[in-house]
Amino acid sequence: MIEFSTQPESYRHWRLRTEGSVAYLSLNVQEDAGLFPGYKLKLNSYDLGVDIELNDVVQRLRFEHPEVRAVVLTSDREGVFCAGANIQMLGQSSHAHKVNFCKFTNETRNAIEDASQNSGQTYICAINGTAAGGGYEMALAAEHIILVDDGASSVSLPEVPLLAVLPGTGGLTRVVDKRHVRRDHADVFCTLTEGIKGKRAVDWHLVDEVVPRSRLDQVVRDRAEALVATSDRPGDAKGVDLPPLRRDLAEDSMAYDNLSVAIDRPGRVARITVNAPNADQPRDLAGIHAAGAAFWPLALARDLDDAILHLRFNEPDIGTWVLMTGGDAARVMAADASLQEHAGDWLVREITLYLKRVFKRLDVTSRSLVAVIEPGSCFAGFLVELILAADRSYMLDGSIEGDNRPPACLRLSAMSFGPLPMCNGLTRLETRFLDDAARVTAIRGKIDHDLDAAAADDLGLVTFTPDDLDWEDEVRLALEERASFSPDSLTGMEASLRFAGPETLETKIFGRLSAWQNWIFQRSNAVGEQGALKRFGSGIQPKFDNGRV
Repeated sequence: MIEFSTQPESYRHWRLRTEGSVAYLSLNVQEDAGLFPGYKLKLNSYDLGVDIELNDVVQRLRFEHPEVRAVVLTSDREGVFCAGANIQMLGQSSHAHKVNFCKFTNETRNAIEDASQNSGQTYICAINGTAAGGGYEMALAAEHIILVDDGASSVSLPEVPLLAVLPGTGGLTRVVDKRHVRRDHADVFCTLTEGIKGKRAVDWHLVDEVVPRSRLDQVVRDRAEALVATSDRPGDAKGVDLPPLRRDLAEDSMAYDNLSVAIDRPGRVARITVNAPNADQPRDLAGIHAAGAAFWPLALARDLDDAILHLRFNEPDIGTWVLMTGGDAARVMAADASLQEHAGDWLVREITLYLKRVFKRLDVTSRSLVAVIEPGSCFAGFLVELILAADRSYMLDGSIEGDNRPPACLRLSAMSFGPLPMCNGLTRLETRFLDDAARVTAIRGKIDHDLDAAAADDLGLVTFTPDDLDWEDEVRLALEERASFSPDSLTGMEASLRFAGPETLETKIFGRLSAWQNWIFQRSNAVGEQGALKRFGSGIQPKFDNGRV
């Protein structure tokens, strides 16, 4: 089983040191410490375990180090920055693991970019050796790239000529959309196994500057200090420790402090129930900071994030996730109001940004998402995003005989109208009602109203509203129908339907992972016994099916 929760004292591949407002994050991969047996992580190549640590340290920098305003990403290895994803690992991994690995790796890169763009914690990459494939893609996540000019150090994306696959964590998209590399230059670059170095790397916009090795440390310090001066992060604030998550794992269930998961293996369904706070949450800033990681919105975000990743990687056959809630909606709304009231505070900002990233992780997960709104539910405030993220939703109209709980309702807040955008840059409501601003405005007028099934249906917030006579059968039949369809076609359909509207760097990357890379990873040219991934390093040339499809 793959664990995604880790602690700094358990890191084997990354070293973090801070010097005032600047943090230095250095990669030094331990060759014999792969997540699975059967390969060595040579030349600072990485597997999922390396990236789990990177994901963790990026998160901790945001919450535990408010004083850090610039992060330098570099390598502790002489002559090599990072050789990218380990080829032997990819060659022996299942198809599902390869695709999920690429997705998680890219989400980690997105978190780095999000920190630079929204948290005042900007990343610089100092490439002090060879950066190949995923190693260069790691650098691409930074806002400023410095390459040592020593005649040997270079950047490359050699996946096409060497492995018959694509740069799987957004390399192609970031080269042209973020770095603005010309198409013809990008075409040459992505077919050169040896990469590009020196002045040409700058001229082609692959890096921002090249400096002699003797000046590298000083230039990195100068660039970091310049970024420090532009940040609004509080230099004198106290960080929030992120303790280990509490999770009880059984064969068919998981229980966290703030949610539970029940797995129906015959039906291939996971029921994820998010719980409202079990006590009133602090409303003032001092109380929020004192609560720290126990403040419900942050605690929930951590639990839900871990649950999504656990189900993605460890339960690949559970194809449908039913999203449910339970508890006191008033407490949810109070916590939601605190996030809005103190949005300018660095910690509250980080919590909201984290919720945004968790909901995005849900959006791009290759599972059918069904929201179920029943009596006792607490779909209120930012938890309404779970309904809007679902592929379809069912809300009970009225009550169930013998159930003394009040009828199901949902309650909107301003959080659904801006702070939690999807990968397409739109809110989930704007995506649902594409180019219909009047409809979104009308729904905004219902903020803080209790909406029953009829009202939610009239506003277009839910898909179906069965009464108590049809409720159980309609939900059951919907889940059984979903389980009868091809998972492959569902993955393609869902990914195509979830992101209406403008194309962005993120939607292009995840679209490629869901379609192009998904397809390429199954082609014999890449993964067949005579394919490039299998024959890499053997000295034997791969044998390709030359048909263009």
